Amino acid sequence: MDHLVLTIIAADKPGLVERIAQNIADHGGNWLESRMAHMAGQFAGILRVSVPAQSRQALVAALEDLSTHGIRVLVGEGSTGQAAASKPILMTLVGNDRSGIVREITALLSKQGVNVERLITDVRPAPMSGDPLFNAEALLQVPPTLSLETLQASLETLADDLMVELRNEE
Repeated sequence: MDHLVLTIIAADKPGLVERIAQNIADHGGNWLESRMAHMAGQFAGILRVSVPAQSRQALVAALEDLSTHGIRVLVGEGSTGQAAASKPILMTLVGNDRSGIVREITALLSKQGVNVERLITDVRPAPMSGDPLFNAEALLQVPPTLSLETLQASLETLADDLMVELRNEE
């Protein structure tokens, strides 16, 4: 079996996911995992599928043909290998919004060898003041040698108002 990672972008409309699922099933593929979202009228998704080696090229061609229907599909090679030993940590972060905050957070994480597996962010009005409040939730893979206390302290140095919560996801 070959593993493929598909990235899909299209104007959101009913039947979009079904059309992709049908193409995968028609070629003997198996939908293994996915993350999908709707934002500002657009649909974006990433998914991992397995497909018999002999059907791989036909599936890729069928997915690429979806561009005639306004569905862009980028096909990448998937892996079945396991990542190096790390501990899954759920990070919740809240602070005053400012330009560059995501860059600052991800740069700090990267310097410490932390991998971001999932990141969800938004900006909401603060309850009392109405000022923009940045919220982030992330699933991190943290090196076993990095303590949660050290990681939290380093994240909190980014701003005085930044509240960070880290918790084991095991």
